[in-house]
Amino acid sequence: MSEPISVVLPDGSTRDLPPGSTGADLAASIGRGLAKAAVAVTVDGREQDLGSPLGDGSHVAVVTDATEAGRHILRHSTAHVMAQAVTDLWPGAHYAIGPPIENGFYYDFELPGGAHFSDDDLSRIEARMREIIAADQPFIREEHTVEEGLALFADQPYKVEIIEGVDRAAGDAAEGVGGGAVSAYRNTEGFVDLCRGPHVGSTGRLGHFRLQKVAAAYWRGDERQPQLQRIYGTAWESKAALEEHLHRLEEAEKRDHRRLGAELDLFHFPVELGGGLVVFHPRGGLVRKLMEDYSRAEHERAGYEFVFTPHLAKSTLFEISGHLEWYADGMYPPMEMEGGIYYPKPMNCPMHILIYKSRQRSYRELPLRLFEFGTVYRFERSGVLNGLLRARGFTQDDSHIFCTPDQLAPELADLLAFVLRLLRAFGLEDFEAELATRPDKFVGEPDEWEVATAALRHALDTADLPYVVAEGEGAFYAPKIDVHVKDAIGRRWQVSTLQVDLQEPQRFDMEFVGSDNARHRPYMIHRALFGSIERFFGILLEHYAGAFPTWLAPVQASLLPVRSDHQAYADQVAAELRGGGLRVEVVAADEGLGARIRKSKLEKVPYVLVVGDEDVAAGTVGVNARGDQAARRGVAVSEFVAAVGAEVEGHALSR
Repeated sequence: MSEPISVVLPDGSTRDLPPGSTGADLAASIGRGLAKAAVAVTVDGREQDLGSPLGDGSHVAVVTDATEAGRHILRHSTAHVMAQAVTDLWPGAHYAIGPPIENGFYYDFELPGGAHFSDDDLSRIEARMREIIAADQPFIREEHTVEEGLALFADQPYKVEIIEGVDRAAGDAAEGVGGGAVSAYRNTEGFVDLCRGPHVGSTGRLGHFRLQKVAAAYWRGDERQPQLQRIYGTAWESKAALEEHLHRLEEAEKRDHRRLGAELDLFHFPVELGGGLVVFHPRGGLVRKLMEDYSRAEHERAGYEFVFTPHLAKSTLFEISGHLEWYADGMYPPMEMEGGIYYPKPMNCPMHILIYKSRQRSYRELPLRLFEFGTVYRFERSGVLNGLLRARGFTQDDSHIFCTPDQLAPELADLLAFVLRLLRAFGLEDFEAELATRPDKFVGEPDEWEVATAALRHALDTADLPYVVAEGEGAFYAPKIDVHVKDAIGRRWQVSTLQVDLQEPQRFDMEFVGSDNARHRPYMIHRALFGSIERFFGILLEHYAGAFPTWLAPVQASLLPVRSDHQAYADQVAAELRGGGLRVEVVAADEGLGARIRKSKLEKVPYVLVVGDEDVAAGTVGVNARGDQAARRGVAVSEFVAAVGAEVEGHALSR
């Protein structure tokens, strides 16, 4: 009789199991609840199916469905079922890749005869998926040689290309090719898909999903390749989790900054400019000015020095900085003029370095904090453009800090505190961070990386900011902190970045003269606080659903005379409000009062003021505050000015 096996659990304890025990057996031995929630296990750090045997002495953790790793597996398995349903309904369909993504999954297809999915087809596909799920078909893992894999998928050209390893895309990470072997999963009805796994034990483990939309997608993301059809869906561990997500999506649609930008007359993207380029209208321009003015004032208080740099430069600058070596695909094409080659700048940092190098620097000048609202241009692919959130031309609130080695840790700590204080001033409170450390391929010396990473960690600890360590996820030239915020409906946005650059000071041969009269290399910190003005504008617009706080609202009060004979008094009140520093518009009595009040509320104006006969006589206004159920009548104009002034001033004092 075989000896029992012993596995090590995450808490360091061991558990003895009968020989041949699987991950499912382990979960069941720990408890019924865990067994029900389990979708896979990690064995010595690698995920595997619940049904795979465990090895003696292995370190094992059960992956449950309500974790991100567990949801990843649920979504990947649901994508597999969707591909099975599509090939059942459209015999001869080719299926390409179907990875899980944040909050969902997708799969790319090519239908026979060039047919196209319609939105109505989604309900048919969903119905077939539910039949497959109800059949509780097991996911059966198979291992093949490359030759066997090519034969198995001979009628699936995209799978064949993946197996052959031609020009692998990011999506191939979910596909089962590697080390000369091919893994696949087969269902009892005969459907087989190339996949590295793991999957849930059977289709019956799934069911809380929704197909969402059909979109076009080029194979490999390359417009020169065939255009496929992509079906997006979402899948969760429970009905409640699915419904909560769908509710968030409804809220997100209401808050879509592109729709709000048009409705509130803030900005638009003219086709005449080309994709990814925005123009701000007067109201949007005013909000942007308020954002920038506030930021400039805070930077000035914090000891930053303001610089301005041009929008393009000769190619030699970007050769020295390395952008033409590493980043050329993201840059606009060059322009040749007067014998020189020029590029629109994709980054501000090389020009800030030129300012530093314009003369010899002493340690007494450091830290030198340079700040600029610098517009940059990056040729993003049209498929990834997303309004203000992903544009081709945008303005970074860019700062570069040059400091001595001794100043690095305290400077980063102060810098992170400054970042969080400004983000809080704009109404964002829920933060977490990610510390990205040295990758396998890097430039610079390991001890420099250790110093920079330790200084970043010190900043996070000083700020008492929750963070995770993303091992090996730093750029090849720098470790960094990414600050993430959650908005009003719980979405996570990456905003600010602090990065210690270990490459540019060396490439530009940057120096300072130390107290010992010797020349030393400064440290260089990259810092984008908003990320870009445009993107942060879009995030705030969605966070507030267009209802900006009073200090940031383009119009703080709409003044509505009940009748045209109240116009003169309305103009008088407006002048008094403007004298008190308020931004006011008067809406003439060209239509009914109710219609004008509704319009002002739809424009999300913080205060709608109504003046009629009694107000003219008493020198008062009626106040409809945004969000209040009832209006206040007979409010003295001076009282209203003082109250709103205190509200706005309260924001300034909270800095």
